[in-house]
Amino acid sequence: SMLPLMSTPRITTHYTIHPRDKDPRWEGVEMERFADEADVVIVGGGPAGLAAAIRLKQLANKHEKELRVCVVEKAPQIGAHTLSGACLEPSALTELIPDWKERGAPLNTPVTEDVFSILTEKYRIPVPMMPGLPMQNHGNYIVRMGNLVRWLGEQAEEVGVELYPGYAAAEVLFHEDGSVKGIATNDVGIAKDGSPKDIFERGMELHAKVTLFGEGCHGHLAKQLYKKFNLRENCEPQTYAIGLKEVGLDYTNPYLSPFREFQRWKHHPFVAPTLEGGQRIAYGARALNEGGFQSIPKLTFPGGLLIGCSPGFMNVPKIKGTHTAMKSGMLAAEAIFPKLTAETLDSETAGLHVPEYAENLKNSWVWKELYAVRNIRPSFHNYFGLYGGMIYTGIFYWIFRGKEPWTLKHCGTDANQLKPAKECTPIEYPKPDGKISFDLLSSVALSGTNHEGDQPPHLTLKDDSIPVARNLGIYDGPEQRFCPAGVYEYVPLDTGDGMRLQINAQNCVHCKTCDIKDPSQNINWVVPEGGGGPAYNGM
Repeated sequence: SMLPLMSTPRITTHYTIHPRDKDPRWEGVEMERFADEADVVIVGGGPAGLAAAIRLKQLANKHEKELRVCVVEKAPQIGAHTLSGACLEPSALTELIPDWKERGAPLNTPVTEDVFSILTEKYRIPVPMMPGLPMQNHGNYIVRMGNLVRWLGEQAEEVGVELYPGYAAAEVLFHEDGSVKGIATNDVGIAKDGSPKDIFERGMELHAKVTLFGEGCHGHLAKQLYKKFNLRENCEPQTYAIGLKEVGLDYTNPYLSPFREFQRWKHHPFVAPTLEGGQRIAYGARALNEGGFQSIPKLTFPGGLLIGCSPGFMNVPKIKGTHTAMKSGMLAAEAIFPKLTAETLDSETAGLHVPEYAENLKNSWVWKELYAVRNIRPSFHNYFGLYGGMIYTGIFYWIFRGKEPWTLKHCGTDANQLKPAKECTPIEYPKPDGKISFDLLSSVALSGTNHEGDQPPHLTLKDDSIPVARNLGIYDGPEQRFCPAGVYEYVPLDTGDGMRLQINAQNCVHCKTCDIKDPSQNINWVVPEGGGGPAYNGM
């Protein structure tokens, strides 16, 4: 059994898999890190992180307290990695910045009408929009979320928040007592083969009394925190969708390609007329949470809190998570502030533990809203199918407002849903026409994604031999289909006998789909050098 292992080509060179202290090429390299102190460090400059930062500084300014709040963001500009639907319910924004209109918030397009349809192959079945259903959008705005996030960044700087775009939080730092101490940013100047370049520079440490993790859906530091503090022991596994359109990531056929489903969908007789004559100007993709209420983990631990889409406050039938993400950040700020400014630091650990945040959230409209809709998605996916789910929603949500005394379960992790390829039928997708539908590579080019090429691939494999042996062998290599950016390719070996996995890490749009959907759970997404990734311009 040793032979096939030895012949596996080396794919992963990242230090998280191959530690540098055992690597002779790293002998004598200076690994000391510069450290800086703040009161609060926030990982991720999205709606949740920025709302938390703004609320903290609003409170500090009002009570005339000195408070240093730092936000680190892996995108080169605030908002450049933000991708959302995005039909915004302005509730949380109005609570945070009541005069947003006067301040020029980019909410320019109020929703005028809703059309909700179920599409069959050639036709559409209209779904009546009864007032009070979560899909109703009256009073909401159609926004380009990246532009809103950039504007929130400007508001944050105005109240004294320090923003550090282009810095990726690469690791969580801990005190000796096990509580969170802060984060370290990414190292720069590591070659593709994992060796130090002449320009190698260590990242820096940012220490805080409390650290807020707002990395978005399936954050890579949150994954480590779930394990270390056992935050998911009393909740269901998170389940996801990929946002090109709503194709749940819990699909079972390994031959399915979300990207090509999306291209085919645009040709539907009900969809195509809207797009004809239009010009495609941008492309992007992002995973989103669909677990809802059942999948919310424990939110607090010594030294830190989880906010926004990282723990997952998405209202699934509404397909909205921005208002709940922002509110969670604001509630976190309101729970932390009195503890930070108290005369005596009331904490048993070096890093502040703020369980009050979870209490605040449970008493807020976020909890009520997510609880009310908790059974809608599982009723469609696991229990009653499409039409049964609609009947269920009609009865229990529209009539009883989600007050039924039971909670339906999801069906486990998305990674475990794939069936072996031999049990499934390959899917024949039509060729793109170049007018309404397009090929993958021209799409990825429009995402503007870019990374320093000479660095270890940030899509790391725990075991380089698994893709060919298991993913290709059993599932016909689903990563070549579920990645919306063409990062994973199976190519013939130079010797001509068999295949190897090629990882085109420069294409990655940071959507996290591979980390979620890999049936072997062998892919671990880590941060590349700061500033790498898509360059969305208001997606």
